Amino acid sequence: MSVFTPLARPELETFLAPYGLGRLRDFQGIAAGSENTNYFISLEQGEFVLTLVERGPVQEMPFFIELLDVLHDADLPVPYALQTTDGQALRELAGKPALLQPRLPGKHIKEPNTQHCVEIGALLGKLHLATREHVLERRTDRGLDWMLSEGRDFLSHLGDGQRALLDKALKEIGELKAQILALPRANLHGDLFRDNALFEGTHLTGVIDFYNACSGPMLYDLAIALNDWCSRQDGQIDPVRARAFLGAYAALRPFTAAEAQLWPTMLRVGCVRFWLSRLIAAESFAGQDVLIHDPMEFESRLAQRQDVHIPLPFAL
Repeated sequence: MSVFTPLARPELETFLAPYGLGRLRDFQGIAAGSENTNYFISLEQGEFVLTLVERGPVQEMPFFIELLDVLHDADLPVPYALQTTDGQALRELAGKPALLQPRLPGKHIKEPNTQHCVEIGALLGKLHLATREHVLERRTDRGLDWMLSEGRDFLSHLGDGQRALLDKALKEIGELKAQILALPRANLHGDLFRDNALFEGTHLTGVIDFYNACSGPMLYDLAIALNDWCSRQDGQIDPVRARAFLGAYAALRPFTAAEAQLWPTMLRVGCVRFWLSRLIAAESFAGQDVLIHDPMEFESRLAQRQDVHIPLPFAL
């Protein structure tokens, strides 16, 4: 269970009192997270999610709060930080930065269909359009430089086949880094997997966990999402879902020629990012009661993305 910071009822009651939302009815740790501590909180006036931020400097928390306020004001189905009666949104609990947010309705989708992918593609389009004219700057701590550094360090940990696959990808990233960073930019979710979206049927009701959000190339956000939402169980891209996802996005923001050229590369970059982060987590938390996603999932996808047959639609 990925609750890194256990909380007792009395300290929770003390923390929650300034919000003026009534008595604490119940609380439960959420096992799905792999980086932060999250609790479902039931108060007299509603259902909420409490997040204790375990990774990242506290000085970056205003970025997340401002970004979610921007997206909430754009009518996107995102959480946002509630304020106490004296106007505080960012607080501290158990020595960690802490936010209380409304709990969004819906549930996670394990096997998405075409309409789910349309909803996710449209959501990313709206998110990027809401921020591209006034990008809130935050450099991701798991960007291209991180991939190159950590990837090279990790080569010695891998078998011959894995090492060759990763080394090839790192060389591609190094050669194309400047072109990637020159692509059209906006704010990115950066981690829009199936477990970070909520649906009621095929209607998207919420997008959560923005703690990997950053500024950067919009195409990177699409690559991350497509690698999850449009992949079959064997990791191969489902062309029907992929075209639906990309078409829904392109209907809101047409792609550029540079994006079309770098699309296969960005799909591989997305695989490298999560292969490495999962490899590192598997080593760091070995033997601990922490949710660790399978690194081999993205090793396999990186191998499969060596040939990409799903182009971007209507590139301009």
